[in-house]
Amino acid sequence: MRARPTRPRPRRLALPYLLLLPALALELLIHLVPMVVGIVMSFRRLTQFFIRDWSSAPWSGLENYRVAVDFSAPVGRSLLHSFWVTCAFTVLSVGLSWLIGTAAAIFMQDTFKGRGLLRAAFLLPYALPVYAAVITWSFMFQRDTGLVNHVLHDQLHLTSDRPFWLIGDNSFTALVTVSVWKSWPFAFLTLTAGLQNIPRELYEAAAMDGAGVWQQIRRITLPSLRPVNLVLVLVLFLWTFNDFNTPYVLFGKSAPEAADLISIHIYQSSFVTWNFGSGSAMSVLLLLFLLLVTAGYLLATSRRKDADD
Repeated sequence: MRARPTRPRPRRLALPYLLLLPALALELLIHLVPMVVGIVMSFRRLTQFFIRDWSSAPWSGLENYRVAVDFSAPVGRSLLHSFWVTCAFTVLSVGLSWLIGTAAAIFMQDTFKGRGLLRAAFLLPYALPVYAAVITWSFMFQRDTGLVNHVLHDQLHLTSDRPFWLIGDNSFTALVTVSVWKSWPFAFLTLTAGLQNIPRELYEAAAMDGAGVWQQIRRITLPSLRPVNLVLVLVLFLWTFNDFNTPYVLFGKSAPEAADLISIHIYQSSFVTWNFGSGSAMSVLLLLFLLLVTAGYLLATSRRKDADD
């Protein structure tokens, strides 16, 4: 006689969901609830007079958004300037981080003596705490006592005078330098993991057919790393565009105009000028922009993948 299949007990069905509840509750408290509160704040005229009870701030509707996107007014112009500075900073930082990480990962693909030690050294900038690393860079960028000017001006004689790195136009170069130094080890680590999935037989066959190193990289390495690069570029873009710790530690509460990233600009609008409604509206606009870019990026990459298939 055939035995009937036993149905899983309701407790067993509910157990996975019960185990997920603490993580979901923490996610709700840490991310979703502040996001919803920030969206509500963006529709209010919230200033320092209503900090004690922000829900009593008068309702302003879309006024904060109209002020933020009015590019003929000072607030809108300064926000647009920060947006373009952030775009340039993101393109340079992500591009250089990916390029250095790719070159380092390909270089470390072959076995040689001391490779493990060199890998550990490459990952040090990623392992160091952000605040400790950026504070160290701020000391190195000091005009009179910093290591950067000591090497460039005193030893290599590449500059006619000691430049200022943390103020003026050079602040953008300093910010990109620190960001790339901090980000490229993550690209190196991700691409190194992706290279492990490429069969060595492909390189051996290509070498037997007469393909050089650059042809192997172009025809084998980069196409095989395409799925990894799609995710890596998106993650680096989101991290870099939203980066707040690096400019805040490097420049303080008020960043130079050349390095006025949108994250610092929103912070100043909220916690320096005490206009939390305007700062919240700018944050929501930034969130919408990142969502649109992410959706467009995923849509474009998925269509390209379908076309290749």
